[in-house]
Amino acid sequence: MAAPASAAADTRSAARAVRDVVFVDGVRTPFGKAGSKGLYAETRADDMVVKVIRELLRRHPELPPERIDEVAIAATTQTGDQGLTIGRSAALLAGLPKSVPGFAIDRMCAGAMTAVTTVSSGIAFGAYDVAIAGGVEHMGRHPMGEGADPNPRYVADKIVDPSALVMGSTAENVHDRYPSLTKDRTDAYAALSQLRYEEAARAGKISPDLVPVSTRSAENGWGLATADEPPRPGTTVEALSGLKTPFRPHGRVTPGNAAGLNDGATGCLIADADTVRELGLPVGMKLVGYAFAGVEPEVMGVGPVPATEKALQKAGLSIDDIGLFEINEAFAVQVLAFLEHFGIADDDARVNPWGGAIACGHPLASSGVRLMTQLSRHFAEHPEVRYGITTMCIGFGMGGTVIWENPNYTEGGAR
Repeated sequence: MAAPASAAADTRSAARAVRDVVFVDGVRTPFGKAGSKGLYAETRADDMVVKVIRELLRRHPELPPERIDEVAIAATTQTGDQGLTIGRSAALLAGLPKSVPGFAIDRMCAGAMTAVTTVSSGIAFGAYDVAIAGGVEHMGRHPMGEGADPNPRYVADKIVDPSALVMGSTAENVHDRYPSLTKDRTDAYAALSQLRYEEAARAGKISPDLVPVSTRSAENGWGLATADEPPRPGTTVEALSGLKTPFRPHGRVTPGNAAGLNDGATGCLIADADTVRELGLPVGMKLVGYAFAGVEPEVMGVGPVPATEKALQKAGLSIDDIGLFEINEAFAVQVLAFLEHFGIADDDARVNPWGGAIACGHPLASSGVRLMTQLSRHFAEHPEVRYGITTMCIGFGMGGTVIWENPNYTEGGAR
């Protein structure tokens, strides 16, 4: 006698295997300074995403565009040229077949990270084979919080501290909570980030990730963005020590030990391992696991700590198994809070080897894929490292961490 339909469905469900998910490749625009004098002052946000999508396809002609199953693009401020379901609209503008769907996603600074984990989950389940994930932020056109209307009960009902709505103030709160994280330490870390970025750029390690973007200025005509605008070569601790503290009189957070306001876009290809082999696509790294966690919004900078602990626990790993770290540098103090919690030195060479957002910029929702792209490049240079993480704090009290495995790992390596 045939099994009941419900029993047959249960059997099929139990037989479904979770598929391996790989990061194929990632690219980004050069990051610009937000504002009327910045690189992208007169460039549309969706056009930056179009550049990224087209560059991914140009670099991988072995991928037929019609094989792309989804386009997930994040933006923190989803309005204007960052609105209209930007994953779909940018896919159409980039010339992808109209059969390719897309959507927009928002998890503030971790938007692109969430775009990657969302499509990765779909790939693991079997809903997609190949997807594009990324993010964009034009903070010059759309300042963080533009058009938002926070419910007055947040403060009136004491759901959050009023400082939770100002990211710089939350960084000052982290300083308060952890007195060992002094301004001297954050300035030293910021100077190191600038130095590492400068050395990496000089060695030609940054430019391979970048897609040139044509820019327009009514005053100066057409131009071409080929390098990040925010870095400040030659930054010293002494120079940083004299900067003003805009979020609190005699505070510790300055424009020098925090990421600036920036414009830029990122994108990457995520795929099923079998599809990668079928099409002959490269493997930058393999997804191991991920986790997001919530913390008190007024100290959102500590979010990467519980997110990382949660991700490691779910993956059956410990912090000692991690050989490379790409941590978003929204503020130096939140990086140091992470390092101190896990017993890692402020200047550990495994952490942000090519510098970070304090140097190159942090266009909010786009930054997660920048971290991933750089980690995949580090893996190629370090076959002795098996596991690495990308992690970041997230506005309104969250953290996100993704664990990756190095496809180039050689048994017997140090990590």
